[in-house]
Amino acid sequence: MSDYAINVRNVTKVYGDGDNAFLALKGVDFAVSPGEFVMLSGPSGSGKTTLLSILGCVLTATSGHIELLTEDISRVKEAHLPRLRREYIGFVFQAHNLIASLDATQNIELLLRMRGFGRAEATAEAHRLLHAVGLGDKLESRPGDLSGGQRQRVAIARALAGSPPIILADEPTAALDAQNGLAVTELLLRLAKDHGHTVVVVTHDSRIFHLADRIVHIEDGLIAREEKRAS
Repeated sequence: MSDYAINVRNVTKVYGDGDNAFLALKGVDFAVSPGEFVMLSGPSGSGKTTLLSILGCVLTATSGHIELLTEDISRVKEAHLPRLRREYIGFVFQAHNLIASLDATQNIELLLRMRGFGRAEATAEAHRLLHAVGLGDKLESRPGDLSGGQRQRVAIARALAGSPPIILADEPTAALDAQNGLAVTELLLRLAKDHGHTVVVVTHDSRIFHLADRIVHIEDGLIAREEKRAS
């Protein structure tokens, strides 16, 4: 067991088999401490989104050792991945993945109900989360009525539903201008520093690199190097 929130050792991921097999991760070592804000960067096809998906219990690794908050999930079966996601993970998707027919409150309520909240409790918690991300005046707004930055903040509020200890974000600033991208990243940083969430962001957006505790560069399925931000 380790003191890391995320501890990955010699992880591989193979897609396909036989002559069509593709080795996306080639023995990755990656660890993140509780409350740390880490960015994963690398070119398209480098393996960064595959690694994030494994950390988020969306995919299983082909081989290697993986711990989330000291629980060994290395050999967990796919049927058990939803439980791990519910217990440990809040995921912020690049494309928001909000349900267009539901308003901001309802998008968050839906996940809270899946995590065992009663109806009234889910509504109150959804409102609290939306206020926390600066959208207290948008509780009944549907995604189509929100700006890109506002939709991303709803997605972050939804990722926080039930207070999962690990927040993962896949290119959260890709569709945002510089101002909104910075605001969204600063919000993720505050989650790590003020509330103790462990945050890992996949990004190639150099405009936000200065906010990370560490920037880990992945190339061709391997960790190539990392940079630690000066304190």
